[in-house]
Amino acid sequence: MRSYSFFIIILLCLALLLVDTLAFYWLQSITNLIPSEYLQKLINIAYWLFTIGLIASILFLKSRLDVMHPYRKQLLITSFYGLTISSFIPKLIFVLVISILYFTNYVFSEEESLIIIPIIGLVSGFLPFFVILYSVFRSLYRFKVHRIKINLKELPSNFEGLRIVHISDLHLGSFKSRHHILDRAVKIINHLAPDFIFFTGDLVNNHAWELRGWQTVLKKLNAKTGKYAVLGNHDYGDYGKWKSEQRKQENFESIKYFYKKIDFKLLLNEAVIIEKGGQKITIVGVENWGNPPFKQYGDLKKSLKSVANIPFKILLSHDPSHWNEEVTDKTDIALTLSGHTHGMQAGINIKSKNWSPIQYKYKQWAGLYKHYNQYLYVTRGLGWMGFPGRLGMRPEITFIELHQ
Repeated sequence: MRSYSFFIIILLCLALLLVDTLAFYWLQSITNLIPSEYLQKLINIAYWLFTIGLIASILFLKSRLDVMHPYRKQLLITSFYGLTISSFIPKLIFVLVISILYFTNYVFSEEESLIIIPIIGLVSGFLPFFVILYSVFRSLYRFKVHRIKINLKELPSNFEGLRIVHISDLHLGSFKSRHHILDRAVKIINHLAPDFIFFTGDLVNNHAWELRGWQTVLKKLNAKTGKYAVLGNHDYGDYGKWKSEQRKQENFESIKYFYKKIDFKLLLNEAVIIEKGGQKITIVGVENWGNPPFKQYGDLKKSLKSVANIPFKILLSHDPSHWNEEVTDKTDIALTLSGHTHGMQAGINIKSKNWSPIQYKYKQWAGLYKHYNQYLYVTRGLGWMGFPGRLGMRPEITFIELHQ
């Protein structure tokens, strides 16, 4: 099945290369009008540099098929998205800008159009190309701390100033045993001196063997009061082809047991009560709950059953769509923490202006949201899937302070 998936990816890439070739001949018909042979060669070299990038992306993907879930349609979607973002879009911009400028060449004189238009085309192609290279080789592991303060009138006075670090979506298989990278994130988290560390799922891409060697790194995470976690959609092994249901279950049990090794309490549709000076708060954790095609293992009613009389609750739920469906207006949960979206690992974050293609699928996809007195925070995640880069969506460590 793995080779079948790779075969489909190759077909998709061949389709891109076919479009490449047609676009190249179209570009040739334009560049042949340029009197400078030097500029002609420069444009041609630039064009095929993008194709080399596409081929390199295919080889990069092939080397990571073992750590990504290679058996389901989602792999093809995320992989094709990654290849398109990293190599094909800059080339399309390159060709379109040159074509448009030539068709509107009345803006320039004839002499100017022969020089200025190729230069503008080259810049328009290379600028996004270099930005994407930066997202792959630099910003992919440039961890960013997002500092959030939330005022909650239900917060007991003894918990005033509660410090929370929220992380999610490690996808450890994607790190390829490069422990020193995640060790940097661990040091940042510990420096924040949190009372709680909350992890909201997707520890792995699919397999328990991805966890080898990570116990030493993740056990270093320190929290004054406690460390709690829930499962994400990737943690169940649903994206794998297993020889038997027993093998799948063994994989799942190994992932759950790993949390004990790193001193995290894994909440499986349950809640814990934290008491301080006679006052109490509740940490509620549900298994993954998502809209189809994602499965709904989470049982919020079961999780809340034993803590219904505790007025202040924090919910850990991997998928932010759960907040709208079962939390707001239906419970008294004050704060929900989620991940899952990654901010699609591509978007724009400029002060209050945030945009990503993922917002057309998820209403709440990154940052803080409020519905009356209920809050949701969606982190952009620490790891990556599909596209091996982060374009305007740096890996996130969320530091939340709660106040009355």
